[in-house]
Amino acid sequence: MTEALPLFPLNSVLFPGLVLPLHVFEERYRRLVADLVAGPEPRRFGVVAIRDGREVAPTGPDDGAPGPLAGLAPDPFDAVFDVGCVAEIATVQEQPDGRYELIATGTTRFRVRSIDVGGPYLVAQTEPLADPDEETEEARALAGGVKRALHAYQKRLAGARESSVTSPRELPDEPAVLSYLVAAATVLDLRTRQRLLATPGTVERLRRELKVLHRETAILGALPSLPAVELTRQPLSPN
Repeated sequence: MTEALPLFPLNSVLFPGLVLPLHVFEERYRRLVADLVAGPEPRRFGVVAIRDGREVAPTGPDDGAPGPLAGLAPDPFDAVFDVGCVAEIATVQEQPDGRYELIATGTTRFRVRSIDVGGPYLVAQTEPLADPDEETEEARALAGGVKRALHAYQKRLAGARESSVTSPRELPDEPAVLSYLVAAATVLDLRTRQRLLATPGTVERLRRELKVLHRETAILGALPSLPAVELTRQPLSPN
């Protein structure tokens, strides 16, 4: 079963359960938000990561207005990754100049099956993606190892200051929830984050995260001390 979702391409990866603040100023995305606000709840849109570079808005070829793929590759499937995350608007505030400040929450993953570029913004036909192995014994066992590995990684990142790291007991017990939190909390490049989002199941995602955490912890151990705040700062996502 597919669902039509307006698409919001971003220079970042959204994971289920994570909060996404957005400052919406481009005309096409202001229109997208306005249409969602005018419609019924839940107000949902799809977030997909842009493959390369930032999205800009040069003049379109027909009417002088930016097209929905302006600044991206000619083929939308070349411009964005095909696995994204549904975002549900929690709060939205319209500013006097027509901009929007909104807070959305990632809910579920999806795969893009087709993209309609004919409207004021992109609309995709999407197929939901589930994690069928999220409550297996193997997933729960891996989750314990990932918690310990994340704790060690955070200690190394924070210069071993125990007060600034998360205790394994404070992390969620649900393997799937944990896997998305770890993917978002680790300092990784966009493509690595995207690979974790697109990983088919919880077990495989946790396995990959265990390897990534061990690798990153070893790398940090070989580097001079760096301020953790500089490594972990997450900027507001502008559009």
